[in-house]
Amino acid sequence: MFYYLLAFVIIILDQISKWLVVKYMELGESITIIPNLLYLTSHRNRGAAWGILQGQMWFFYIITVIVIIGIIVFIQRLKSTEKLMGTALGLMLGGAIGNFIDRLFRKEVVDFINTYIFTYDFPIFNIADSALVIGVGLFFIHTIMEGKKEKEIKHGAGNIHN
Repeated sequence: MFYYLLAFVIIILDQISKWLVVKYMELGESITIIPNLLYLTSHRNRGAAWGILQGQMWFFYIITVIVIIGIIVFIQRLKSTEKLMGTALGLMLGGAIGNFIDRLFRKEVVDFINTYIFTYDFPIFNIADSALVIGVGLFFIHTIMEGKKEKEIKHGAGNIHN
């Protein structure tokens, strides 16, 4: 249940932040938060990450529904000890639904977090994108940790017999 609550919080934060950007900022307007590092910039994206697949809404609808169903199935099958994986899936679920809401009702995704990494202007993103990236990162960390655990168990069991 906690993982669905986490997803819900991400969706609410994402949608409120996007609503504020749409309501109070002009498209293309930028507000400096930390000079040369962080800006709020009102931007729209009709594609996926970095603007790829522009205007392919039906593709995004189908893929997102499949992903959401898959995440829910994974959450339902989680063991109570798999908290890191559950957190990863909750973040990914919230992020996927947050951007899906935009695509469904706005026909585009509202982005506004604009960062510069040294001199590189990173593509503008939003809270849903952040939740997705963090969730995928945690998913990989969990997968690596589980693989390492399985190796230790396998090698540990092999040493007992020797």
